[in-house]
Amino acid sequence: MASLLREAFSVTRLSFWTGALMSSLIGTSLYIFTQRSIESDARERFVNHVRYAQNVIGVRVKSYTDLLRGAASQIQSTDTLTHRQFHAYVQGLQLPHSFPAVEYINYAAYVEEADREDFMRGLRKEVEELLGPKAEPVITPPGIRPSYLIVRNIEPDPGHPRFYGLDLKAIPYFYSQLTEERDSGTVFSAGTAIPLLSKPNNIYLGMRMPVYHIEAPVDTVARRRAAYRGSVGIAISVPKLLKGVLDEIPVDNVRMTLYDTGRRMDANGKDTSGTRLTLFDSRGTPAQPSPPLDTGRERFSVSLPLDFNGRPWTIIYSVNKAALYTEFDDSYPKMMMSFGFIGSMLLYALLFILMSSRRAALALAREMTSELRESQSKLQLSHQKLRRLADHAYQVKEHERKRIAREIHDDLGQNLLALRIEAEMLATRSRTHSHLHKRATTTLQQIDVTIKSVRQIINDLRPTVLDLGLSAAVEWQAAQFQRRTGIKCQIDDDHGEIAMPDYCATAFFRILQESLTNIVRHANASKVVIQLRLNGGWLTLIVRDNGCGMPPGGRNKHGSFGLVGIEERILILGGTCAVFSENDGGTTIMVSAPVLGLPDTQPLLLSEHETGSAVI
Repeated sequence: MASLLREAFSVTRLSFWTGALMSSLIGTSLYIFTQRSIESDARERFVNHVRYAQNVIGVRVKSYTDLLRGAASQIQSTDTLTHRQFHAYVQGLQLPHSFPAVEYINYAAYVEEADREDFMRGLRKEVEELLGPKAEPVITPPGIRPSYLIVRNIEPDPGHPRFYGLDLKAIPYFYSQLTEERDSGTVFSAGTAIPLLSKPNNIYLGMRMPVYHIEAPVDTVARRRAAYRGSVGIAISVPKLLKGVLDEIPVDNVRMTLYDTGRRMDANGKDTSGTRLTLFDSRGTPAQPSPPLDTGRERFSVSLPLDFNGRPWTIIYSVNKAALYTEFDDSYPKMMMSFGFIGSMLLYALLFILMSSRRAALALAREMTSELRESQSKLQLSHQKLRRLADHAYQVKEHERKRIAREIHDDLGQNLLALRIEAEMLATRSRTHSHLHKRATTTLQQIDVTIKSVRQIINDLRPTVLDLGLSAAVEWQAAQFQRRTGIKCQIDDDHGEIAMPDYCATAFFRILQESLTNIVRHANASKVVIQLRLNGGWLTLIVRDNGCGMPPGGRNKHGSFGLVGIEERILILGGTCAVFSENDGGTTIMVSAPVLGLPDTQPLLLSEHETGSAVI
């Protein structure tokens, strides 16, 4: 063995180095593929993590929107709203615990110029009671306007009168949004940071919702404008809104950057829709609120959209790839490269050894194929002989049944008939002797029962009605079957009686008998349909029941030869057989065979390719 190996390696040195080169290429390819698979899996895990974080933000936004709707509903439910009522309502919300991102909740009342003085007197009185006698709120910015939207209530109380009296309609970036909010009756979110509260990397945004007079119809824009009472809003701290979101991501050093990308105005009312507003950056500082985004092939970056009550937000999550890899992920590509190289070398050596014996294997395969074909031919010939033998046995059996039935009819039947005549004469002449007449009558009845039994035996051996043709025999068998079992039997025969060889009629009749026997034993049916079809010299017999159907593997059940016998009988005639179950239950047996233009005696068995069977 050692000398053989040395000889093989010395002769195939070039092939060896070729195999080494191929193994190196395979190992390198496995390394690259594994590394990319690990990277793809890590990215997918990261995307799943940030999508979950995104859902958390969405849930929080919805909760704050619900808070705003609840506040609007609370204010709208009363005609007069005092500072004490508003304070009690906000205190009950427990904002620091339940809604930590809410800095303020405020209510701005809609005031027309004619009511401005009365409204301000009432506001000053309430603010003085709240902040002291020196607190004198004024409308900001000053000026005479047709209508105002004046901040009347703020909670938690800021402790300074300058927050009261602020006219929101006079703020340039608020005016169009407030008008749209009033006319649509929906929540709107500001796309501009609140100047009084916002600082670098600590942006505050506002959400507002209109308040209408109680029970006023608001089904159209005109009615909403007429019923407009004011606007309730909340100031939300974006960092507090996003606090703890990154903790939901089980990855270290994830950066989250939030942008507002919708149409908006700056604090002076200038349209700044062409730029995006940085609302939050987890890497931001007061000195540099929005550092440049991380780039490079060593980082994962995922951008996801978020709807903030009509404002389009975009959140970008980024992380170093190494944060998502484990120690196994770092070593796995190297292991795969080694496995690929060593495995390829072993496989190449195995293939090289197998190639040396390929010709011998092919020669052996050719020899075995030749023997197999010869065996298959012998088996096919044996199969045909067995079928001929089975056919001969069927014919002998049918001839013997016919002979026995004829002998019983001719001999025993005639003797019983003569005996009955004698018994009937005896019964007639013994009427004057009651005891003898009774015994003669009993004997006559027993003879009738015997004659009936003999006729039944003759019909079981070979029904005499079969001599009248297959159609008559089928009708007789169906009537007997229905009378004996109580199962309704329907016959569909579209051709009438036809002349066919006796062996064909007998075969079809026996197939019908076996089919009906199977139905009684296994089908649990209540109706059977028998169809005879003649087409192009081929006769088709269809037996269909509405029973439970044939279970899987029922045809090959151990000890069951009914379907096998049917198949063999029809194949001997050179026909086809199909057995299948219906979708709604029931079983159908369909057999076809040529019956016209055949000799009266049984022909030789037809070739295998001309016959067939199927069980569906």
